[in-house]
Amino acid sequence: MRIEPVFLFDLDGTLVDSVYQHVLAWKTALDAERIELSVWRIHRKVGMSGGLFVNQLLREVDVEIDPERGERLRRAHAEAYRTHGRDVRPLPGARELLAFLSEQKIPWAIATSGRMETASVNIRSLGVDPAECTIVTRDQVRYAKPDPDLFLAAADRLGAPIERAIVVGDSIWDMLAATRCRALGVGFLSGGYGADELRQSGAIRVYEDPADLLEHIDEVGGRR
Repeated sequence: MRIEPVFLFDLDGTLVDSVYQHVLAWKTALDAERIELSVWRIHRKVGMSGGLFVNQLLREVDVEIDPERGERLRRAHAEAYRTHGRDVRPLPGARELLAFLSEQKIPWAIATSGRMETASVNIRSLGVDPAECTIVTRDQVRYAKPDPDLFLAAADRLGAPIERAIVVGDSIWDMLAATRCRALGVGFLSGGYGADELRQSGAIRVYEDPADLLEHIDEVGGRR
């Protein structure tokens, strides 16, 4: 008997072209707090939860970031993203990939380290009805990536063991989380990370974007 995989998708940089909007939103939030951090350093941390992102800041800037200031940064990022996120569009092939999986009755879910306050903007751009699919956000788990909680929760809600899951993401944090929960990681170049970085973090395959994965879906257990 054939065992079908389940697909667990990251959102930003994986299904929607939103990574740089998040970078700009974090830059806006940091500037408001007069915290100097280069844009490229911000990009390297996109994919983490907001709380972990702030913790990582402590390693790079010589400023005091107490819990109150950290929460202020998170809220400022969310507010700025609602402005920058107005121009977010699905990545090539994203809608078609999700439609194909649905037509083939292959279960899929979205698991994002963003909170619903920012994720909702991206989900709307995909044309996805949250009431008709499985979506797990940062609000619903204890820890976000690189911890595996999001993907474990998504697989559980699909009623599938995590070992059947194909985790699809654009960052090293997605691949590290997949490895930690014994899922197979598939990386996309659409978030700005290089193929070697993704493979070194655990990706078994690397594709350009959702359209490229759909073209090669049989390589990871999907069937046309």
